[in-house]
Parts: sequence; structure tokens; C-alpha cells
Amino acid sequence: MGLVEMAGEVASVPKVEELTFSGTLNADFEAIRKKVSQVPFYTAKMDGGTLVLARVESRGINKKPYLFYMIKICGNAISVVYSIPHDMSDRMRRAYVIKDLISVLSLIVGMFKVDEEAFYQYVDSVVNDLLGGLSDNYSVLFNKYDALLSEYRELKRRDLELSASNRNLAVQTTQLSEDNKKLKEQLDALQKYSDSSLMAMIEDWIEVHSDTIDINEFARTYGIVPPRIEQLLDRMVSQGYLELKE
Repeated sequence: MGLVEMAGEVASVPKVEELTFSGTLNADFEAIRKKVSQVPFYTAKMDGGTLVLARVESRGINKKPYLFYMIKICGNAISVVYSIPHDMSDRMRRAYVIKDLISVLSLIVGMFKVDEEAFYQYVDSVVNDLLGGLSDNYSVLFNKYDALLSEYRELKRRDLELSASNRNLAVQTTQLSEDNKKLKEQLDALQKYSDSSLMAMIEDWIEVHSDTIDINEFARTYGIVPPRIEQLLDRMVSQGYLELKE
């Protein structure tokens, strides 16, 4: 059991690579350390005449750094030591490391000047190596992904438009519901009494009120809309039930 675990531990040890670029230090190490310390996942410490910036991305079962890289800055050079796990592409790991090195150099621009010719040549070789490792199948897959991404963004835009439209429709529906409620109340008021009942009520009213009728007062008293009272009065006059006074 112990031998198997030991063999597994040995097999899990990642490969380690190092690259170095010459350069010129234009500031003291403390200023650089303070600048880089603003990025929370870096630890910075002095090792003799070298400032070491370390980032541990993951650890193994034995708690030792497994996926990591260290950026070392001295008076005339900057170097990177990094691990490459056995289950990770060398090309992809180098691309990630150089990206992070560029990020650090952008933080300390003016404090340390790297040999630009050698640095850019290395970056160019890493990008070429990465692109050269892409198979035709990957290119086809990427193109499909890019097309699907565009389609997704278009669908997302339409979804936002439809959501806004649905909100507007919901507001309109609420308003229509309120309008329908009012119309129903009006209809109920209109159908509260039959025409014959209202005509009899109008006759009683006129008799009690000295042969006169105040349409608005009558309507308020019985909860009837005035236009219906006016229509019935016209009918009662035309049918001879009532006579208009001069």
C-alpha cells in the first residue's frame, strides 16, 4: 500500500520549466513589492538580492504546491519558474503563464524594463505554438461556438425585448381589467330596474314632486345613470304617458 502511494505521488509530480529575460531595474524592490501586493493572490518576499512573487494555484495531496509559478526579479533580469501538470497541455500552460507575466509587467511598468526584443519574440513563439496546436476539428468547433454565441446573444436581446413587451402587456391588461370592472358596474346599474319599473317610479316621482322631475336627483336617488332616465322620459312623452309643460 505504501509503495503504491509513493509511486502515485512520484507520478503526480508536475514538470517544472523556467524562462529568463534580461532587463533593467529602475526602482527599489520595496516599491515593486507594494505595487504587486495590491493583487491578492500573489505573495512577495525577498530572497537575498531577488524579489520573489509567488502564486500557488493548487496543492497536491501532500499539501505541497502542485500548480504554481514564481516570478523572480533581480537587478538585471526577470525569470519565471512554473509547473506543468501531466494532464495539462504544455502549450496552454505556457500561454497562461506568459499572460500572467505580462499582467505583472504592466503593474510595474517604469519600475522594471524588460528586454523587449527577446520578450516579444518569446510571446510570438508561444502564440504561434498555441495556434499551431489547434486541430482542424477544434477550429470547426470554435467556429460553431462563435456562431452559437452570436445566436445566443441575439436570442438574449430578443428575450429582453419580449420581457419588456410582456411587462407592457401586463400593465395594459391590468388597465383593461379596471376598465371592464367599471363597465360592468355601469351595466349593472343600467340593468338594476326594468324599463317598466323605472317608468312607474318616474310617474310616482312626478306625482310626489308637483308634476316635475329633476333627472340628476332622481338618478342619484336610485343609482341610475341620467342618460337612461332621459331616454325613458322621451319614450313616455312620445307614448302619451307624460305631457311636457309649456
